[in-house]
Amino acid sequence: MNKNELVTNISEKSGLTKKDVETVVNGVIDEITSALKGGEKVQFVGFGTFETRERSSRTGRNPQTGKEIQIPAATVPAFKAGNKLKEAVK
Repeated sequence: MNKNELVTNISEKSGLTKKDVETVVNGVIDEITSALKGGEKVQFVGFGTFETRERSSRTGRNPQTGKEIQIPAATVPAFKAGNKLKEAVK
C-alpha cells in the first residue's frame, strides 16, 4: 500500500474528503520526522515506537571493484513494532 492508497482507504472508511485525510497524514509524518530530528522517540502504545539509532563507522566493500571503503557513522531511523501490531500480523 502506498500513501495515496492509504489516504483513499481512510477517506472511504471515515467519510472525510481525501484532501482532509491527506493533510492529516502529511501532518503526522511531519511531526514524527521533526521529533526524530530532535532526538525524541514517538510511541504509539500497542502499535510501535519510532526512534533513531546510532550506526558506527565500518569498513565496506565496493561491489564493482572489490576495493575496501570506509562507511562513516550515521544516525538512522528505526521502528520497533508493538505487541498488538505483532499479534494482528500473526
